[in-house]
Formats: sequence, structure tokens, C-alpha cells
Amino acid sequence: MQKTLSRPASPAVVSNTIVPSGKIVIEPPSGLPHINWRELLAYRDLFYFMVRRDIQVLYRQTVLGLAWAFLRPFISMILFTFIFGRVARLSSDGVPYPLFSYTALVPWTYFATVVQTATTSLITNSNMLTKVYFPRLVFPLTPVLSKLPDFLLALGLLPVFMVVYRVWPTPYVLVLPVLVVMMAATAAGLGMWLAALAVQYRDVNHASQFLIQILMFAAPVVWPVSLMTARFGETARLLYGLYPMVGVIEGFRAALLGTVPMPWDLIGIGAVSASALLFSGAYYFRHMERRFADVA
Repeated sequence: MQKTLSRPASPAVVSNTIVPSGKIVIEPPSGLPHINWRELLAYRDLFYFMVRRDIQVLYRQTVLGLAWAFLRPFISMILFTFIFGRVARLSSDGVPYPLFSYTALVPWTYFATVVQTATTSLITNSNMLTKVYFPRLVFPLTPVLSKLPDFLLALGLLPVFMVVYRVWPTPYVLVLPVLVVMMAATAAGLGMWLAALAVQYRDVNHASQFLIQILMFAAPVVWPVSLMTARFGETARLLYGLYPMVGVIEGFRAALLGTVPMPWDLIGIGAVSASALLFSGAYYFRHMERRFADVA
């Protein structure tokens, strides 16, 4: 059977139609965009290859290699402990500040790295973008999986600190997989939004670095949510939970350190907003997809 591809460089493909002549015609989307999950599954081998490539390339020709996975949050922990723990004397909910900050920095570092990598994913892979068709969602979703080994390595150092400071996890440690999924969904959603915007507006690539810094200090990384509750009340705390990383970070601390009761309300609110961010990011990405080859 002869295969003919119409507009082969266009990424905006939603269906393969077999016309009476026996040719397969790939058509651009019409109407509202939709996510073709079956197509993503069909390209799982490419997805796997790109994830493996990202993992292998990240530490190639580096002296410390995989040690960078936990050195990044560890160095940040030292700086934050001195500035916010010793100088500013911020509350740490009754646990040593190094442990308090590192527990938050592990999920935060993953989130920030995924968002930064996803934002530039279309630009750095523009040579693939304009030559061959495959689901473009593969680009911003690749770092969601490729950064998980770093996250797990950094998380593996946390029990060492817990033993040193004699802090033991709670039974709610079983909730951590749910928090990880919520963390990954938030990073994927924001990453898809910024990736689609960065292709057309290159300023987004530069602005994303400042956005990540703003989001870090907006999240309870260096300070506990109890400070906001004490100053602004319970309503402000619940509104603050619309930022999904709030529930993720507080959940990590509650499960591993027992600093506060498990914040089910923040996790529930954050899960709803993370889902909204994920699906809106995917639909916006699909909406902008037909323009990627023209502006890449």
C-alpha cells in the first residue's frame, strides 16, 4: 500500500484517514483540539528513547555525575539554613531547619527542573519539530519522567538526615506516591503552557527563570504554612492551597517529619487545581500545535 502524507512537516495531526484510493492522509485538526491518548501510546518507543536520552546526556562528561542529583538541594539547604534559619530565624514547626528545608527542596527541585526543561523543549528540538511528525506532547512530557531518577536520588538522602536528627516518618508516608503524582501533574501542566508560549514568544524562555524564583518563594519552601494561617486566617490558608505545590510540600513534611497533621484539605484543593492546570495546559498546547513548525 502506498502511503502519502499531506503537509508532512505539520505537527497538527489528529487523525489518519484511509481514502478510497488506499492512501493514508494525515489531516490537520478541525474544531476544538483534543488529546489523542491512543496516538501517544503508539509512540511510546519514541517517548522511552527521549527519556533515556535525557537521563544519559544530563551527567555525561561530568566529574561528580549522579551526585549532582542531591547536591543541588543540599547546597540550597545550607544557604537557606544560614539565611532563613539562622539570620531571619523563621519557624520550622519544631524540627531542625536543615531537615525542614531539605524535605521541601526535594519536591521543589524536581518541579522547577521539569518546568524549566519543558519550557525550552520545543526550541531545543526544533530540528525534529520541522522534519517529521509525531505527537508534540512528547517534548514537554519527557522531562516529567526523565527527572524522576534525580528526584528519587535526592529523596534517598533524606533518611540520612532523619537518622542524624532522630526524626522518624509517620504512617502517612504511604501517601507519598499520591503527592508525587500531584507534583508531576503540576509540573507537566505548567510546562506545557510555557512550552507552547515559548515557541511564539521567546521572551517566555527568559521570563520563566524569574517565574520559577517567584514560585519558589511563594511556596512554603523556606517557611511553614502555619505562619500564613496565624497572620491571615484559615480562609487565606485554603486559598493558598490553590497553588498545588503547597499541598505537596506540606504533605511531604507531614508524612516524613510529622510537623503538622496531614493537610488533606490542602492536598484536595491542590489536586483539583493541578488537574485543571494539567488538562488546560494540554489543550492549550494542542491548540497552538499547528503553529509550531512555522515559528520554531
